[in-house]
Amino acid sequence: MGYATAKTIDADVIPVIDISPLIDGSDPVSVARKLHSASKGLGFIYVKGHGIPEEVIERAREVAFEFFRAPEELKATVRITGQHRGWLARGGAKMRDDVKADLKESFIWGYENGADGAADDHPLRGQNLWPAAIPDLREVAQEYFQLAHQVAHHLMWGFAIGLNLPENFFLRTSDRPISRASFVYYPAQPASLGEEQFGVGPHTDFGVLTVLCQDAVGGLQVEDANGEWVHAPPIEGTLVVNVGDLLARWTDGEYKSTPHRVVNSSGKERLSLVVAYDPNPETAIDAREVFGDGHVVRNEPITCGEYLEWRFAKAFSYRK
Repeated sequence: MGYATAKTIDADVIPVIDISPLIDGSDPVSVARKLHSASKGLGFIYVKGHGIPEEVIERAREVAFEFFRAPEELKATVRITGQHRGWLARGGAKMRDDVKADLKESFIWGYENGADGAADDHPLRGQNLWPAAIPDLREVAQEYFQLAHQVAHHLMWGFAIGLNLPENFFLRTSDRPISRASFVYYPAQPASLGEEQFGVGPHTDFGVLTVLCQDAVGGLQVEDANGEWVHAPPIEGTLVVNVGDLLARWTDGEYKSTPHRVVNSSGKERLSLVVAYDPNPETAIDAREVFGDGHVVRNEPITCGEYLEWRFAKAFSYRK
């Protein structure tokens, strides 16, 4: 089986940054400088000192596996809705027109903006779905989401400092964010599927920032500046953070949104915990706010909500 190959990564290609001095306020500037440099490079960062307890991560993994290993009839009770909430079955996502549909399954939920989490003021926001047969899933998933979302907030604060902007620049309109979270399950890939099959095909992330917790299985690959694929292996105690397309657009390409993919050739099932941070849907993504009114932008301003709606329509079969 000739699975897509990748090089072993050099230690300095994706840096490991301790963000605890940013979180506790003891030395935010030095962390911000490191984040800024890494975001101008490959746009992928390992972060440690993130503050999410290991027991919270392990409980999230346990309940996620309980869901994905359940019968399809159970998962179908929370089948994906038009607001991108619930179970997205295998084959439901295709990152590019020229690749096969992804092998992955996902369970997706979003930021709960009210007591019932049912805000529906944007096509990608609506009531979360929770399977009645797994009563712990909601509490466990939301605890992880809230902690990882707070990590994203700290990072956005750091990016603003690194760009010499007011500390709250990227968080000014984040009281009702369009952020989403997902448990993502990658089955072992049998050789019969062929080398063009991916757990998730080559793509860049759509939104502002992705916070990823890998398990120990591995399989994440990142395209480097030379167009070669390199492994981004799990590093114990870290999260993987990467710049998304909207943050790249917001910084007019100074921060890089880099293609990546998952090739699960381990023979084992793989699980990722993902939080996609995005501000309120009405947030204007305008590089002139970062670099000044006289800056000539590559892309005209667009709202966060408009951009995501367009990208989701292209990637997910249920929206067609």
